[in-house]
Amino acid sequence: MSASGGSKAIIAALAANLSIAVLKFLAFLLTASSSMLAEAIHSVADSGNQLLLLIGGKRARRQASPEHPFGYGRERYIYAFIVSIVLFSVGGLFALFEAYEKWHDPHGIDPQWAWVPLAVLVGAIVLESYSFRTAIKESNHTRGKRTWVQFVRTAKAPELPVVLLEDLAALIGLVLALGGVSMTIITGNGLWDAAGTAMIGLLLVAVAVVLALETKSLLLGESATKDDVAAIEAALVGSGVGRIIHLKTLHLGPEELLVAAKIAVNGADTGAHIAEVIDAAEQRIRAAVPIAKVIYLEPDIYSDAKAAAPAEPAPDSAH
Repeated sequence: MSASGGSKAIIAALAANLSIAVLKFLAFLLTASSSMLAEAIHSVADSGNQLLLLIGGKRARRQASPEHPFGYGRERYIYAFIVSIVLFSVGGLFALFEAYEKWHDPHGIDPQWAWVPLAVLVGAIVLESYSFRTAIKESNHTRGKRTWVQFVRTAKAPELPVVLLEDLAALIGLVLALGGVSMTIITGNGLWDAAGTAMIGLLLVAVAVVLALETKSLLLGESATKDDVAAIEAALVGSGVGRIIHLKTLHLGPEELLVAAKIAVNGADTGAHIAEVIDAAEQRIRAAVPIAKVIYLEPDIYSDAKAAAPAEPAPDSAH
């Protein structure tokens, strides 16, 4: 995912959520609908989350330092994980608490203002659909042949999967709120409003848990994709490199990959020639996989014992 593509989707979602939040709060003040309050807080949480993603992207671009020699690329993962916490607490738990309160003190919606939440929710669905469409369009640039589930699970850049899940949850939440508010207006029974609020809360909690699990794997450190590993292996062998004894990869950030390999060279070669072989292999790797920014190659003489030596398992590429 390009940084510009991710930022475009985030900004579109931020603009939509800020506008929607204002309208939802207005509707809540006029109707005292718990569904509208839950949705308003949801929009505020989403707006804060998009700001967090933008901050994370900016901080991740800082230059490497002696204290952090591999840079700050993984800071984007940290901020994405914070997003899941905010969505769980500010969005999901608040909505469930509000549903509990409304269930014990149900009240209808003043008929005079009944049209307000309906108009706001329909307008919010239109704005949120635009944001969701932008996220889908930007995701399609890098999704390739992967299904949407595979894209969310295997994407190394966290921003688009986060925005996609947030926008999807927002659209479903709006439909739930519309159903709860409509039934409350029709029946005059506030329990429908409470039920809609509870369903919104459960939805947000579920999405937050999914985001936390997916981001946790990125934080722990994931290997390159299978396609990138295959490209690196193909680029390594040849021109003085007899074979690969061991190979490990690790994402230092969404667009930065560390490659560490032990390669078999000819024992009769001079040190100068081996250095040339390593330099050429690094150039081939970077040409094949441009995000391979940090490469460490260790020359060795191949033996069956060395090749059979146990190596630590590489991180799972799917999270």
